[in-house]
Amino acid sequence: MKNGMRCGLGLAGVLFSVSTLSFGQASGEAIYKQKCFSCHGVGGLANSGVGKIMKVKPITDPDVRKMSEAEMIEVVRKGGGRMEAYKGSLTEDQIKATVEYYRSFLK
Repeated sequence: MKNGMRCGLGLAGVLFSVSTLSFGQASGEAIYKQKCFSCHGVGGLANSGVGKIMKVKPITDPDVRKMSEAEMIEVVRKGGGRMEAYKGSLTEDQIKATVEYYRSFLK
């Protein structure tokens, strides 16, 4: 009985670790859809209801287009304008992956 309980607890621990690890390694696309889509919309065009109300600049805006990847990462990290800071809720790798995904709309 004790061995069965240990095995069950060990398995639960492994499953928890795997689920935590998979969230930690979520793709930039997945994070964008979860955290950014409501304001930045499809393809970064800021054409969502919230994006329009908040007057979010689309990725096609010259001011946005000229931003470097490092500048965008900093805005996501610290927030800017009406955008909240994600430093405490996303890892540096997640922020970078999300910015890379967002910048793919420039192509």
